[in-house]
Amino acid sequence: MTGNARDLAARFDLEKLTPEFYDDPYPTYRALRENEPVKRLPNGTVFLTRYDDLVTTYKNTKSFSSDKKKEFAPKYGDTLLYEHHTTSLVFNDPPAHTRARRLIMGALSPRAIAGMEPDLIKLIDSLLDGIAAKGACELIDDFAASIPIEVIGNLLDVPHDERTPLRDWSLAILGALEPVVSTKAATRGNKALKDFLAYLQTLVERRRERPGNPERDVLTRLIQGEENGERLTEKELLHNCIFLLNAGHETTTNLIGNGLVTLQKNPEQKQRLIDNPDLIKTAVEEMLRYESSNQLGNRMTTERIELGGVMLDAGTSITLCIGAANRDPAQFPDPETFDIARTPNRHLAFATGAHQCAGMALARLEGAIAISRFLARFPNYALSGRPVRGGRVRFRGFLSVPCIIG
Repeated sequence: MTGNARDLAARFDLEKLTPEFYDDPYPTYRALRENEPVKRLPNGTVFLTRYDDLVTTYKNTKSFSSDKKKEFAPKYGDTLLYEHHTTSLVFNDPPAHTRARRLIMGALSPRAIAGMEPDLIKLIDSLLDGIAAKGACELIDDFAASIPIEVIGNLLDVPHDERTPLRDWSLAILGALEPVVSTKAATRGNKALKDFLAYLQTLVERRRERPGNPERDVLTRLIQGEENGERLTEKELLHNCIFLLNAGHETTTNLIGNGLVTLQKNPEQKQRLIDNPDLIKTAVEEMLRYESSNQLGNRMTTERIELGGVMLDAGTSITLCIGAANRDPAQFPDPETFDIARTPNRHLAFATGAHQCAGMALARLEGAIAISRFLARFPNYALSGRPVRGGRVRFRGFLSVPCIIG
């Protein structure tokens, strides 16, 4: 087995992934962690799989930059995808990152998030009522994907009758973030950005005329912050609104879908949560660790630096494998075991350091309420067919999960 693992690590190429990898990447991640934790890939980039190496990279923003202009220029060319992914806060260093993050965090305060809970419960219960009426469900379309779209729509105060295209736009834009982007995916992503930007321009114009409550309406807060000296440009304003949807949509959909499927595959843990619903918070953390919604991050070295015993030149592109780090036995005892009461659980599903996910408290709330209320309503739910993975390496989730509710 050790020889096989060494061979698996030696052959790994992020640009040439197999169907088996997409189905279950964790044996490959383990092989890399044990044999080539700082893996030089054929294209000259470096792939990290150890927990400590990821933490070091996340926290040293001076030596490991989030700015993607150099990396994305050859990937996207002079396109809207390039403009978007080099403008939104996640792919920027301070001060651009700091400005946008401060404004967004102001609208995602603990008090603001607590105020969202009643409407969130109402939304989830209405979705559960619809599922009960049908007697079965498609777990992603009927439930998991419907929740974050409404939450983010509420945050930006998008009228309900204008929300239909949001999910498809988001999936198209994020689909073009894969390590290898096909011409079809790039075309789809650029078209989605064109349509989304056109829509947002009209939404921003309406909001400037009729501002909302900046304590709850992120768009109003971004606009007013810009006018009060935070200096977000019009382009930064529009692209960070798109980022908000993208950051909060697919990852939270994946958290809910992955969580319910993982519980179904671990019946003892499922029953344990049914019997002890107060474990939902630690259960959500374990779902985030065990099947991280976002599996990959990226940085670029700004200077020659040693990492994990390997010298890296300035300008080296680095992929941080969150999915591998979250199963590192040096940090998590018995990491391949799904344990809903695991504590401590310092997973990296939300990253760490300056770029730690601004919406993580909201994602946790959505996950906890959605999964706990689904489980309480349908404790005997079961898969009625093979779940279909999304075919993505960066964002790990399902396209469809056929389900009966018992």
